[in-house]
Amino acid sequence: MAAEVSVLSYNVRSLRDDLGALARVVRACAPDVLCVQEAPRFFRWRRHAARLGRATGLMYVTGGAPTCGTMIMADPRARVERTADLPMPLTPGLHRRALSAAVLRFGGAARLGVISFHLSLEEEERWSQGGLLLSELRRLGAPAAVAAGDVNERPGGRTFRRLAGELQDGWAVAPGGGGPTYPSTGPHKRIDAVLCTAAVEVTGCGVPVELPGARADDPARATDHLPVLATLRIPDPG
Repeated sequence: MAAEVSVLSYNVRSLRDDLGALARVVRACAPDVLCVQEAPRFFRWRRHAARLGRATGLMYVTGGAPTCGTMIMADPRARVERTADLPMPLTPGLHRRALSAAVLRFGGAARLGVISFHLSLEEEERWSQGGLLLSELRRLGAPAAVAAGDVNERPGGRTFRRLAGELQDGWAVAPGGGGPTYPSTGPHKRIDAVLCTAAVEVTGCGVPVELPGARADDPARATDHLPVLATLRIPDPG
């Protein structure tokens, strides 16, 4: 039997904004998996990760400082099969980037490979990182897999097109909610995405419109990006 899994991608700007608003948005989305970008990665980063977990009811899986701010969290009911921190080559003078990766199990035997990513602001480096992301997603060894994060590029850009050429762009396949993700006040750019392998059925994806329990201004107060929520159907390998 297929498992229904919800994946939320969210750039949290190092928790520098309103943590209460951020937590209310995440809880309203009720994700099974949270892929974080710009998680705190310097002084006492583990304490900040634990604080975010307490505020949202999610458990830390992997990432943070070791992956330069990408992180994966999950509902405590998920079973963690394995994790990996995947550094990307550093271009001198630019910000170091890395991928957070995990294989999680839901329900019976349904396995989902997950990568949280945050690609470069520089075009050539971003192109190279996009290729590495695709390679690492294949290396997870989970046919059903998802890469969620901040592309730092609109869908018409060549790296976004490279990713969408091999993976399903969730919002393009099954739009469910808003499209633009940045900035959180007056959003007009879709630069965040949830991308899935062909083995995953995307049943809905987009910036959530209804956030029960959250305040109307919480998305703008939480951070400078809006979240992307995808509902996925993961096949049971039987």
